[in-house]
Amino acid sequence: MATAPPPSRRAPRQLQAGRQPRPVTSRKRCYGGGRAQRPVAGAARRGPVLPVRPGPHRAVPPQVRTLCYGCQLAGGALAGPQSPPSGLPGSLLAVSAQLSACRTVLRLFDDFAMLSYSCGYGLGPKDEDGLVRGLSVLCNLANQLYYPCEHVAWAADAGIIRVGSQKWWTLSTALWAFSLLLGILRSLRILFRLRRKLRQHKRTPSPLSQKEAKAQVKAEVLSILTDAADLSNAIHWLPPGFLWAGRFPPWLVGLLGTISSLIGIYQASRGGNSETV
Repeated sequence: MATAPPPSRRAPRQLQAGRQPRPVTSRKRCYGGGRAQRPVAGAARRGPVLPVRPGPHRAVPPQVRTLCYGCQLAGGALAGPQSPPSGLPGSLLAVSAQLSACRTVLRLFDDFAMLSYSCGYGLGPKDEDGLVRGLSVLCNLANQLYYPCEHVAWAADAGIIRVGSQKWWTLSTALWAFSLLLGILRSLRILFRLRRKLRQHKRTPSPLSQKEAKAQVKAEVLSILTDAADLSNAIHWLPPGFLWAGRFPPWLVGLLGTISSLIGIYQASRGGNSETV
């Protein structure tokens, strides 16, 4: 019997907003890859989030991911220690699981958008910081590998191919977690460079430059919060025994996912991430 796919992950940011790719700057380029979570109290697994910038329009708007996690948060909170949940809590968790399954299927069509973005970025602009470029390339690679791993896991659960799905879910989740960790390191590097940039502006005042730098700082801090929330969930979905894997209650998974989803919607409405550093 097929297992429910993961609560909708975030698509790599560049694909989230359904925008056409722009020349990649030092903005957050990492995709937020994703994977399906083992069913917990009726919640579905979680899947990736396409980047905010590359390629074709997103099949599902980011609001769907927010609704998915919002239902998991509400259902988990209302259910409390009740297991298995019934009534309204059970219904909310079932809705979350169905939305997650829907996103997992739609991510079957995200590979080429991710590949287009990765090829467009290549090894990064030559005028960009070397460490930022290296982290971005590794992040893109992790996200590119994430998709086929999740597709194999989905096909195994659906009975399309005869292989064990658990190892593929684990591998896809590990790739997603690695991508998120790289994204956090990348944002920290950008913040370090922005800090030095702001110090230079204090010596040679330039209101416009200072305003732009502060906007970049805000964008990177929000990106770190988003990736940290998703990374917490990704670790939770890894095999038990690794850090806090398997220890989060459904409401906490829903809370972290809702926070990261709302920040993602806010960032998309503000035009994405930070500009070149």
